[in-house]
Amino acid sequence: MTATQNPPPPPATSTAAARTVDACKVYGAGDTLVNALDHVTVEFERGRFTAIMGPSGSGKSTLMHCVAGLDTLTSGQIFIGDTDLSSLNERQLTRLRRDTIGFVFQSFNLVPTLTAAENITLPMDLAGTAPDAAWIDTIVSTVNLGDRLKHRPSELSGGQQQRVAVARALASRPSIVFADEPTGNLDSRSGGEILQFMRTAVDRFQQSIVMVTHDPVAASYADRVVFLADGRIVDEILQPTAEAVLERQLRFGN
Repeated sequence: MTATQNPPPPPATSTAAARTVDACKVYGAGDTLVNALDHVTVEFERGRFTAIMGPSGSGKSTLMHCVAGLDTLTSGQIFIGDTDLSSLNERQLTRLRRDTIGFVFQSFNLVPTLTAAENITLPMDLAGTAPDAAWIDTIVSTVNLGDRLKHRPSELSGGQQQRVAVARALASRPSIVFADEPTGNLDSRSGGEILQFMRTAVDRFQQSIVMVTHDPVAASYADRVVFLADGRIVDEILQPTAEAVLERQLRFGN
């Protein structure tokens, strides 16, 4: 192998729900060039809750968006399970996002004209697949929405809307769920409920969750916290506490 050749990607492992290999994302050129991701290689394990943290501009949201197939790399590879995202055309990538990935956003992203129940099953309705009624009942019970299913988003509190979003993300039994600042628009009590629901999804349903957050308390619900700075992974904590996360944030200038 010559010095200019890239090494082959490491083999897929049964523990990886998603992984990156030498991931680079560059914006701009010349004096305005920004290395949002700088040769990032990382795995996100199946059945585990991982938080991604870092200062503003560290690349944490870029990493999540690229791994989730919402953005593309400049170079490197991303795998969801054994599937290399770079091998997919746009239709295949859309199908993978719809069928394999769940999303929870800070802004809820609910359809205002649909009821809570209709929002929960929307991805499956779009795919033309029948929801598993027993599974939907389990999810609805877990997020405590049984008495709100006929309400539209405007009739729900922020916490209830985010519970609908979490239920929607879990409803199709995705391989992995990506959550982008899911408690950012919520008060502390509602945010704590959402985080506990996500923790329960991992512990009870073996769901794989990757969450971007700036909040040490939110990160403490995870099994692992990965820290980014200047587009690179600079540290991680296993079984984090809010205190340990805060100390690490201060170290990296968050």
